[in-house]
Amino acid sequence: MGKDVIVACDFSSKEETLSFLDRFDEEKPFVKIGMELFYAEGPEIVREIKKRGHRIFLDLKLHDIPNTVMKAMAVLSRLDVDMCNLHAAGTIPMMEAALRGLTRADGSRPILIAVTQLTSTDQEHMQKDLWIDRPIDEVVMHYAQNAKTAGLDGVVCSPLEAGKVHEACGSGFLTVTPGVRFADGDVGDQKRVATPALAKQIGSDYIVVGRPITAAQDPVAAYRRCLNEFCG
Repeated sequence: MGKDVIVACDFSSKEETLSFLDRFDEEKPFVKIGMELFYAEGPEIVREIKKRGHRIFLDLKLHDIPNTVMKAMAVLSRLDVDMCNLHAAGTIPMMEAALRGLTRADGSRPILIAVTQLTSTDQEHMQKDLWIDRPIDEVVMHYAQNAKTAGLDGVVCSPLEAGKVHEACGSGFLTVTPGVRFADGDVGDQKRVATPALAKQIGSDYIVVGRPITAAQDPVAAYRRCLNEFCG
């Protein structure tokens, strides 16, 4: 599977989102629809963007009891998204239930990945707020191995952890990595970040890029720069 750049469309309205996507005359970027846009516009925004020919990563990070997650995933599967996710912290039984819910009658399903630790979380916050005393790298690898055991396709992790995830779970286990910034850009609220070129070198399969593209003066040029640095 080739590497790709996923553009995080973290907008608050359909109008803003479609206006942004209209700027792409030649490309149909793989896009991420997160909580803000989905909660503002509902499933219809997924259908509209899919109709335009984009692949979609629906980033809702489900985390609930197994039966609830299974039923929710069955609904999301009918939206024909290409990728969706949940929190690995929900345990192996929850992830297994999600997979059952996501799988359609014909056996097809979107890619399912698990969030290990958010890229805004660092060691201090993990210990102080979550009371997890293990080193963050160990926690990420343990959650990734749990996701593989549950039958998932990969994990969301920091690009700095992608190579280690592949070592622990195999080269075919996908790493989808936010926390990507250009070398000359602002890191924002992310703690564990890398450039597109470094993410490629370490072993990310997909990078998720938001503000460095969506807030750029020329988003199309920024997207192409990302593609060149990560996929070129």
